[in-house]
Amino acid sequence: MEVNVKNINNIISKVYKNSIADEMGIEVGDILLSVNKERVEDIIQYRFLISEEYIELEIQKQKNGKIYLYEIEKDYDEELGIEFTNPIIDKAKSCRNKCVFCFIDQLPKGMRDTLYFKDDDSRLSFLQGNFVTLTNMSEDDINNIIRYRISPINISVHTTNPELRRKMINNKFAGKLIDIMRRLAQAGIEMNAQIVLCPGYNDKEELERTLEDLSSLHPYVKSAAIVPVGITRYRDNLARLDIFDEKSAECTIDQVSKLQEKYLDKLNTRFAFLSDEFYILAKRPLLKYDEYEGFDQFEDGVGMITKMGTEIVQYLDTISGSRLNKSKKVSIATGKSAYEFMCHMANKIMEKFNNIEINVYRIKNNFFGETITVSGLLTATDLIDQLKSEDLGETLYITRSMMKADEEIFLDNITLKELEEKLNLEVVPCENKGTDVVDKITK
Repeated sequence: MEVNVKNINNIISKVYKNSIADEMGIEVGDILLSVNKERVEDIIQYRFLISEEYIELEIQKQKNGKIYLYEIEKDYDEELGIEFTNPIIDKAKSCRNKCVFCFIDQLPKGMRDTLYFKDDDSRLSFLQGNFVTLTNMSEDDINNIIRYRISPINISVHTTNPELRRKMINNKFAGKLIDIMRRLAQAGIEMNAQIVLCPGYNDKEELERTLEDLSSLHPYVKSAAIVPVGITRYRDNLARLDIFDEKSAECTIDQVSKLQEKYLDKLNTRFAFLSDEFYILAKRPLLKYDEYEGFDQFEDGVGMITKMGTEIVQYLDTISGSRLNKSKKVSIATGKSAYEFMCHMANKIMEKFNNIEINVYRIKNNFFGETITVSGLLTATDLIDQLKSEDLGETLYITRSMMKADEEIFLDNITLKELEEKLNLEVVPCENKGTDVVDKITK
């Protein structure tokens, strides 16, 4: 039997050493044809099928093209130890929406090709934490979420008002959201919700309505993250949108704080969490560490500053001995939103390490426009333009979130190596973990 490799997504790209697959003699380049006589269509189905204690794998060997049947006995939910050239064993499902706030529609030309692809795939929500609108799914897709227990999934809600959601997302099916979420909740699927808040659209009374609807599905809807709309300077021919300022951010914090008190009493959770940007805009203190209840929406910028600041301070208290004698001069580049926080953290590090000098540089986002203030959307172009004449010391530290998740390349298609060549110094990306920041700066 011959199989056209070019048309198959389930080619094995990695076999972990000492794994079940390794012990069975499965190799890189082999092709997974079926599990328990079912052809594998995507990664979720694969994980579901291999969860059993006894499975049969049909594998075509790369070396000779022959097909072998592997019978495997293992622990329930034990992984086989393989990865595929296509991580989801299928094409990612694209988004057909035209959301009024869509960030991709506000991108200029000349960026990484992958940035222009709009995904709306529940499998990527489960695997990578991506948010999905549930508007581009068929009945089979919804059934598969339930059948294969795709949980948790992250849902771009924005509003539960059917008419308003159709208007904001520009999809005639967008109004069915809450009915689908109720169905998923009844099936025991855990969900996290995201609300991109747009002044004049889904804020104030509409925000309260949305949070009330979502909280009624708790505990299956575990939390709701509220983030302010981001506006770039590339909005030609797009709907007019306002951004939050100090006053409107204050009003939103006050509104959500009252709801948090109610939910804490009723549900034993604050349930709704604002991203750090609201507090920075309003010049208000963020929630305390414990008040973020485990930082479930950390990747949405919810509690990132509180978590990282607490980790840095606590970790510094554990450091002693000869390590404190480290001597160096370095720099940190950050966006406007995190600038004051990073200055404060740099001072904490310098108080502990008397011979380390840290200069923090606030980078203005000229590439997207000054209304974009988060560090993760800074480009290498702006780093080069604004730092090339500065005395940066021996190393520049940046957040890893400025680059592609699986590659050291910035939004504007410039690599980390190219940035180092332009600035003529070492540039070190740091994870959003306090220990990583301290270790890399003080190594």
